[in-house]
Amino acid sequence: MKKLKILLIEDDLIERMKFTKVVSSSANHSIVEAGNGEDAVKILEDKTLPDLIVLDLNMPKVNGIEFLKILKNNSKLQYIPIIVMSTSNYHNDIRRCYEIGASGYMIKPLHYEEYKEKITALINYWTNNELISV
Repeated sequence: MKKLKILLIEDDLIERMKFTKVVSSSANHSIVEAGNGEDAVKILEDKTLPDLIVLDLNMPKVNGIEFLKILKNNSKLQYIPIIVMSTSNYHNDIRRCYEIGASGYMIKPLHYEEYKEKITALINYWTNNELISV
């Protein structure tokens, strides 16, 4: 199984811990965490680029929509797949993310078992995809 480099952009510490727990239990993927879009931009400037970005929408400083715009307007970063994972099921949020270039949109499940199933399926899907190395 291919090892993914994942950038998780999420302001809620418990959500970051939950994501890391699920991903770490299934494989040895590397996860870099950012608490907001501003920190994520700095990480992308300073580090090896991730294979996949998992992005929360509602964050302080640079929110998910703003981060998507920044990433998709950067020729070096625009090909990194971004999965938006949010509590928002608001149609305009979902449509806007896809218009800007999100690769997927998941609504965060309330129950842990459903969350675990969704995240495991998400990681398995991207593990089997051919990703662009930049």
